[in-house]
Amino acid sequence: MLLSALLTGLVLGGTYALIAMGLTLQYGVARIMNLAYGDFMIAAAFGAFVLFTSLGINPLLGMIAVIPAGFALSYAIYGVMLQPLARRAKHSGRLEVDSILATFGLLFVIQGVALVIFGANFVSYSYLAIPINILGTTLAANRVLALVLALALGAGLYYALTHTRWGTAIRAVAVSPQAAPLVGIDVDRVSRFAFALGGALAASGGVVVSMYLTFSATAGVVFTMKALVVVIMGGVGNLLGALAAGLILGIVETLVATYIDTGLTLAATYLIFLAILVFRPSGLFGRRPS
Repeated sequence: MLLSALLTGLVLGGTYALIAMGLTLQYGVARIMNLAYGDFMIAAAFGAFVLFTSLGINPLLGMIAVIPAGFALSYAIYGVMLQPLARRAKHSGRLEVDSILATFGLLFVIQGVALVIFGANFVSYSYLAIPINILGTTLAANRVLALVLALALGAGLYYALTHTRWGTAIRAVAVSPQAAPLVGIDVDRVSRFAFALGGALAASGGVVVSMYLTFSATAGVVFTMKALVVVIMGGVGNLLGALAAGLILGIVETLVATYIDTGLTLAATYLIFLAILVFRPSGLFGRRPS
């Protein structure tokens, strides 16, 4: 039973990590606290749902359409709505407040459109819902695939950010947006690209979630809060921290649900969140301010 809970926790944690990597890019690089992040992810989940149920398109193939759409839409949203806020903000604190207010409104726009089109009921579809045996315990193949996709996408992103020129520029803006222009980096352009890349990761997370979880038009806020918890736990802007924190959170939630009570999973999540804020505000893997 313990092994089964741990494997299930790794699947859930891998999904949390993938989702949180996108938010840590948007918040850690673009300085945008995107409260509509989870709803953007749910929109992608509905996209995968429609492609599979109406057109018979495999979710893996659906990613080829959904992920670029997530990138393009996020790129446009930043340019139209958030870039003016970033340019007029005199400091990062002001930008965070303005972005919270702006994306809070965006949250209701996305959620309202989803409610009109799909209603408030939970939906799901059956994809690779076949049992497979791993180390003597049984897991659904779609959950295993979700974990593999989350780890592969996360590893690919980390490699790109650490071994490419644009990845170096993104990391430079995350560390010091004031100093980045001194070495020829266009902070505004990099921030817009990082925000769009975060949207692409949200879209990929939505497709992954749709493979093995039920979801509804109003479920986005839960994923936003989970992603925020993981970002704070791992350290803002720290991709490896987000990966580790996501896996930890998934395992903790699964163990609480298995051995204590499923109703206490959210309580456990926010107790961890509160403890990190009080005792380690820079995150488990973040650098302490000097």
